Formats: sequence, structure tokens, C-alpha cells
Amino acid sequence: MTTAPDLTGRIALVTGASRGIGYQIAKQMAAAGAHVIAVARTVGGLEDLDDDIKAENKQSGKGEATLVPLDLMDMAGIDRLGGAIFDRWGKLDILVANAGVLGVIAPIGHVEAKVFEKVMQINVTATWRLIRSVDPLLRRSDSGRALLLSSGAGSNPRAFWGPYAASKAAVDALARSWADETKNSALRVNAVDPGATRTAMRAQAMPGEDPKTLPTPAEVAARILAICGTDRTETGQLFHVRDNRFKSFRLPD
Repeated sequence: MTTAPDLTGRIALVTGASRGIGYQIAKQMAAAGAHVIAVARTVGGLEDLDDDIKAENKQSGKGEATLVPLDLMDMAGIDRLGGAIFDRWGKLDILVANAGVLGVIAPIGHVEAKVFEKVMQINVTATWRLIRSVDPLLRRSDSGRALLLSSGAGSNPRAFWGPYAASKAAVDALARSWADETKNSALRVNAVDPGATRTAMRAQAMPGEDPKTLPTPAEVAARILAICGTDRTETGQLFHVRDNRFKSFRLPD
């Protein structure tokens, strides 16, 4: 059984929080006592999240959410987000960079330029911009934690997944570099491979798959939440949700 850490008083930023894994991570973080800064493009999904958090935590009076409608194509908006967090809280304790897009499943030579560019903008450039915006805030925490959502496609790319695989390989590289830069600080940085999950993105990628054979976003989120606690000291590694353990990024010879 996965045990949620006590996040009372922690400030957590979750992107892609309007649905799927991001929604569930934000919801469960709030239940664990965190104040969640929920970022997503879809306002309706953010409002649903806020309603869920308020309903579930009404009696406990624990976690709350601050909703931030933001399209991650808006790079200046990401920059402003870091400043706004500093002005209100002066720090950030947890980052979960979850937002991402699939693009298309197609031969590399058939992918339209605008599709490839959007995948790289959302999955890579926006992630870098987010790191740039909140790195100083995480360093002000007594035990900052940063999780970048990756994929098995990053280290084991398959046919027709070129843009997505390339973007997640880049995310892995960002995580490893950032972790090495901060290894002598209180900040711990890791990538997370959620594995196959019952989400809309998975259905888009694998339309013939029976979703009931896959774990739910809530189940996956619970395992991710468990590694956000101050007791976890791993850094520069890849957490495989399916195996529920950290692994080295190093590939076998």
C-alpha cells in the first residue's frame, strides 16, 4: 500500500492539472495538506479540480488550491508565474512538471512541421522555461522536490513515435543536468515514467487498447505523490511508477 507523505504547509506547483494524472496529483497533494498551484489551459477542468478539493477537504480543513489558467505556449506567462509565486509565498517546495502533448503517431517523414514544433514547445521548451522560472524558488525551500514527467519512449523509442520520444529524451536530459547542478543543495530533481495509464493521451496513442487493463490516473498519482516527501533523498534518477522504484538513467552496455 502506498502511503502519502504529510505535505502540510508545503507549496506545490502542478502543471497539466485540469485532467488525467496532473488532476489527480493536485487533488491528492491537497488532501495531504499542500497548497497546490494548479496550472492548466482548460479553465473548466481547473474549476472542477477546485470543487473536488474543497468538497474532500471541507472537514479536515487541509489543502487548498490556487488556480492558474495558463497556456504553456505563453513563455512570458511562465516567467510571470515564478514572480507571482515569489511575491505571494517567497518559495516553492514541490514542482510536478506534468503537462505534455503527444502530437501524432506517424512516420517521422510524414510529421508536419507545426506538429513537431508544438510537441517540442510544450514538452521541452516550456519545461525548460518552467525550470528557469522556479529554480530560485525551489532553492529557497528547506527540501525542494522537482519531478519532470517523462516516458519510456524517451529511452526506448519505437517506430512512429519520433516527436514524442525525442521530446521525452530531452526532458530526461534536462532532469539529469539540473540534478547534477543541484546535487550539493537541498533540492532533489528526478524524472518520472508513469507508464501506460488510463488517460485521454493513451487512448489517442493506442485506440484499440482496452482502457480497463490500465491503472487509473489516481493509482499512478498516488505512487508519484509518495516520492514527494522530505524523506526521499534520491536525485538524478528515473522513477518507474509501474515498478514503484527509482532506476538509473544509464542504459545497459
